[in-house]
Amino acid sequence: MANSPRLPATYKQLPLDLGIEVEKDVNGIEMGVLENGMAYLTQRGLSAICGAARSTIQEITKEWEDNFGLDLQRGRSLYFSDYLRQAGYDEPTLFMEIQHNGSTHYAYPELVCMAFIEFFAFEAQRTNDTALLNFRKLARYGLNQYIYDALGYSPTDKWVYFNDRVSILQDSSPDGHFIVFKETTGMVVDLIRAGLPVNDKSIPDISVGKCWSKHWEDSGLRDDHAERIKFEHNYPRYYPQSASNPQLPWAYPDSALGEFRRWFRHEYLPTKYPAYILRKANVLSGGLDHAEQIAALYEPKKIGGKK
Repeated sequence: MANSPRLPATYKQLPLDLGIEVEKDVNGIEMGVLENGMAYLTQRGLSAICGAARSTIQEITKEWEDNFGLDLQRGRSLYFSDYLRQAGYDEPTLFMEIQHNGSTHYAYPELVCMAFIEFFAFEAQRTNDTALLNFRKLARYGLNQYIYDALGYSPTDKWVYFNDRVSILQDSSPDGHFIVFKETTGMVVDLIRAGLPVNDKSIPDISVGKCWSKHWEDSGLRDDHAERIKFEHNYPRYYPQSASNPQLPWAYPDSALGEFRRWFRHEYLPTKYPAYILRKANVLSGGLDHAEQIAALYEPKKIGGKK
């Protein structure tokens, strides 16, 4: 097994740019679902479903972090290393750190949870019937579906947030002007297909709009075209932003559309878009590797030391 780079001693996981859709205690097992539909167990929930002391879960979690990137030859660390890396898991921590309502939550994903359950069912020095029973149940059922059903959770259509904005903004462009939202729909479709939650907390056209507005000002485009104007923009009623409807962003003269498309294709996408994707890496199911693959489609330079 190839070594991964050893983490610096000062490594600290950054909280995910992702919220919790629902989290509850169900029959003594704490579980939840993130905004991107990923089911998880808390550390306390993982302890309960494994029939193991929470302190033991903490010890194994710490061992993974301490030994990350090393070749392990024996003990439970070797078991977790083999199990998870053979399954494609190569993250420096076994959980994801989430900030929710001002407190920190530790979300253990399905693959990690199943590694723990199988360990305490078959591999630990002291296996236990709780882990064995839950392993058999989840082997048939799947942890993801188990958590969905226990929480009464139904995955949201990943397109609904975007489609509802498209419907509202369909005819909102003032005559003789274009709006950034409509010009960036192709990029947003690519983001959704790549697995990035595009919702009330992630609105890519705002990033583009800010960058384009700066380019408009810095390049003196107002001198070459008519003045930009404000237009009425409304968010769907279930968006928190709708409380301040109508919004008043800029609409730009159609004469500048060619310059916008040139700037968007040759400046924003190669220089700003990759950075935006990489900031959102921890929201993607494939993590940083997936983000780098997407970013590399647009960024001609090295990203994170890779070409």
